[in-house]
Amino acid sequence: MKTVPRQTKAWAEGFPPVEPRRARVLILGTLPSAESIRQGQYYAHPRNAFWPIMGELFGAGREWPYGQRLRKLAARGVMLWDVLQAAQRPGSLDAAIHPRRLAPNAIPDLLVRHPELEAIVFNGGAAEALFRRHVAAACGAQLAGLTLARLPSTSPAHAARTFAQKLAAWRAALAPFRTPRRGTAGR
Repeated sequence: MKTVPRQTKAWAEGFPPVEPRRARVLILGTLPSAESIRQGQYYAHPRNAFWPIMGELFGAGREWPYGQRLRKLAARGVMLWDVLQAAQRPGSLDAAIHPRRLAPNAIPDLLVRHPELEAIVFNGGAAEALFRRHVAAACGAQLAGLTLARLPSTSPAHAARTFAQKLAAWRAALAPFRTPRRGTAGR
């Protein structure tokens, strides 16, 4: 029986990866927000800049139904997941994640399934820090040759940068993935 992600008062569980067959870039967040868990969708908070940025870069904005957005990203080889599978976290803020009560996702296994992956992009500093602290060592040689890039968090809690600044950073990092790889269009 498939388990449904949930968030209790202090414990949050994430989603499975959005995993296209020919992934080129993996976007890693920390753990879905309470609103995302409630809706069963990545980046569901209406003020999160993720989908507006994906709309600008890949035509996968909020104007499309969620499933269509995921298909548009998959067509460009964009994979979504989070560093954490579950954690003690009252509320939605990354800063509230208990440092000793968390379970990382099986990212090393994901990398084995996707040897064609070119880059891992972190949606914010917390995602990168958790990856380096709890996952990177287990990935070992699988990280060789991959570009690792920390981008500004799309979370509404990260107000240090404007939408335009966030978009510019994401645009620069994801530029190589905005067009289909030759020979893979329509797959």
